[in-house]
Amino acid sequence: MTTRLPRSLAYAAALLLATAGASAADRATDTIFPNVVVVSIDTLRTDHMSVYGYDRPTTPNLDRLIDSGIRFDRARTIEPLTGPALVSMLTSLHPHQHGASRNGLRMRSGMASLPKALQARGYRTAAFVGNWTLRDKLCGLAEHFESYNEVLTRGRWGGFVRREADANDITDGAIEWLGPRRQHKSAAPFFLWVHYVEPHAPYRLHKDFLEPLGINTTGSVSPKDRYDTEIAFVDAAVGRLLESLDRLELTEETLIVFASDHGESLGEHGYWGHGRHLYEPTLSIPMSVTWKGHLRARAIDAPALITDIAPTILGLLGGDQPSTFEGFDWAGVLDGDAAPVDRLTHHQAHRGAVMSKHDSELKRRAGLLEVGIIQDEKKEIFRVTKNRGEFYDLAADPRELDDLTRKSDPPTEGLLTWMRTVYDGLTAVGDAPPEPLDEESIEVLRSLGYVD
Repeated sequence: MTTRLPRSLAYAAALLLATAGASAADRATDTIFPNVVVVSIDTLRTDHMSVYGYDRPTTPNLDRLIDSGIRFDRARTIEPLTGPALVSMLTSLHPHQHGASRNGLRMRSGMASLPKALQARGYRTAAFVGNWTLRDKLCGLAEHFESYNEVLTRGRWGGFVRREADANDITDGAIEWLGPRRQHKSAAPFFLWVHYVEPHAPYRLHKDFLEPLGINTTGSVSPKDRYDTEIAFVDAAVGRLLESLDRLELTEETLIVFASDHGESLGEHGYWGHGRHLYEPTLSIPMSVTWKGHLRARAIDAPALITDIAPTILGLLGGDQPSTFEGFDWAGVLDGDAAPVDRLTHHQAHRGAVMSKHDSELKRRAGLLEVGIIQDEKKEIFRVTKNRGEFYDLAADPRELDDLTRKSDPPTEGLLTWMRTVYDGLTAVGDAPPEPLDEESIEVLRSLGYVD
């Protein structure tokens, strides 16, 4: 009987066999795997993207990318805060495990990660980030890349000097890095992570996109309108990045993953921003995987998480996964296996940033605000600071307007177990006190709305 290898593993196996006679040094520089590009966008709501049904054409370039690959229709972050979520994306761990549970708290050193795993396979690795919270001194991610580029070229919102970058700055840096890496047989494959800060608040108005989005230019422009122009602006920058991959003839052999770190609350539940709650506007994220010629374009309506990105990329390439990874590897599902539609997912929310230089041992555990679990579109949240739970049937009540709990209802055992797990993890990580923040970082984080 012949055993059929999954398409992704067969591809990797064929390439490995083709180089089996080469030395280890030769194999490290031969192109035996596709390039990998991860594009992430800060604070991007799924329901404000045209590819997910929004009535404004906010994301024409991302629409084309996502429509040509696998679109996840029920993807969520595990933490609606930039630093924790993106460290989780690269390590496939929850914040209470990797330690970067709040902006300004560095992740634990020496951890396994997607870029480290790819570098061990001969990949060249680089990151281009423009969000202040992703500075290495605040998050600790530079350890995981050969080249970690903090693009802090301008005061994006005025009043600041060289503390952020806009989407064009990030794209320019990534394109310059890509230039010498045109794919050919003797070139090592590369892993490139590009993170854009737009449309993070305070939302900047991009007037060139008012008319294309159908926004009335004669009256006042609402915060939601500004938010949408930010999305259109960053989409155009992503379009330039994708065009550069085409121009350099890299697209055919590049696996492209797209996601946001979290969403944004635009007044729902009386709240603007992200990070403090586990409601769907901040928890839901867009997510897609595109590999031209290898993955059939379609949508998947099953629970997915930002922590699935690292194991899925490695799963598509074939080979071993780091034993610490906790996310789900979708490679089998993308090759025809059944999707885990009844999957139980876990979430947590923390205070924004560590603003003080004292009480370092309490910064992680004292920062926990909410924990939550979701299964079969039933969502349970426990607000730690108010000692009160909430329960929503997302299928019947997607806007989370009808809390089905009574004030006297205790949390379920499943949620209590998750809360204990998070607390225990934060306590264990807290054994290594974080570095105190400098005054400049405190000032910038405060300006971005991350306050205790």
